[in-house]
Amino acid sequence: MNTPARRSQPNKPAPRRGGGGGGGAAGGTGGRKPAQPGGRTPTAGAKTGGKPARDWRDYDPFADAGEEGVRLQKVLAQAGVGSRRVSEDLIAAGRVEVNGEIVRHQGMRVDPETAVIRVDGMRISTAEGIVHFAFNKPVGVVSAMDDPDRPNLGDYVRGRNERLFHVGRLDVDTEGLILLTNDGELAHRLAHPSYEIRKVYRAQVYGVIPRDLGKRLREGIDLEDGLARVDHFRLLDSVGKNALVEITIHEGRNRIVRRLMEAVDLPVRGLVRTKFGPISLGDQKPERLRPLNKEEVGAVYKAVGL
Repeated sequence: MNTPARRSQPNKPAPRRGGGGGGGAAGGTGGRKPAQPGGRTPTAGAKTGGKPARDWRDYDPFADAGEEGVRLQKVLAQAGVGSRRVSEDLIAAGRVEVNGEIVRHQGMRVDPETAVIRVDGMRISTAEGIVHFAFNKPVGVVSAMDDPDRPNLGDYVRGRNERLFHVGRLDVDTEGLILLTNDGELAHRLAHPSYEIRKVYRAQVYGVIPRDLGKRLREGIDLEDGLARVDHFRLLDSVGKNALVEITIHEGRNRIVRRLMEAVDLPVRGLVRTKFGPISLGDQKPERLRPLNKEEVGAVYKAVGL
């Protein structure tokens, strides 16, 4: 006897897992993640209403919805202090201060353009567009941002949008460290004699160095425009009547190092400024321009009380 063929049955969908056996919205969450407090979800890069979703790391349950500014850890990260996580650890350890006050909570918001922020007592630069450079001026270049007839500092920063100020003049025959910045207040204080920013020079001189020369220079030498003193003097090397000396001075009078050495019968054959305040020239070659790192920027601000 022939057995009738079985009809093929359509595949039934697997039962939906979830609460209540109702198979619909009355049950569980349908696989969705619960919303974060305040209705935000931690989905990086998602879009809501055509706008990018806020980063979940910006969430602050204590923040006033109308509060302005940028979260402090984000400002620190953008200033190169470290990642946001590192910045949060610094805040938690009480190592960050804003406008003279140690920060006690993570949700603080600041205006990067006006806030004075320090980490471990060192100020960091947070204002947008502020730049600081160290330049090794070569011999033959005028210490001016513009000159119609001679090579000048401006020739090395052509094309930059910032209005840069140079800090510390060097005569055309002297090479070495000059600072460039668009922070006008910083430039003013670095150049002002009341802040007594020390500069270090290495000079090649001709003549025999007297044993008491350092003492004489520290006590002061009479020049045509008044008494001039050095902060420190040392002999680095000498061969016959050629010597290399190091002079530290905070004076800013024109050609002061050359005039001092001429007054003691040791004419200068070559002169290089190797240090300006806390910034050192190091092995930076002539005509090279380099940005200051965050530690150097902090040290410069500290030197002038900013």
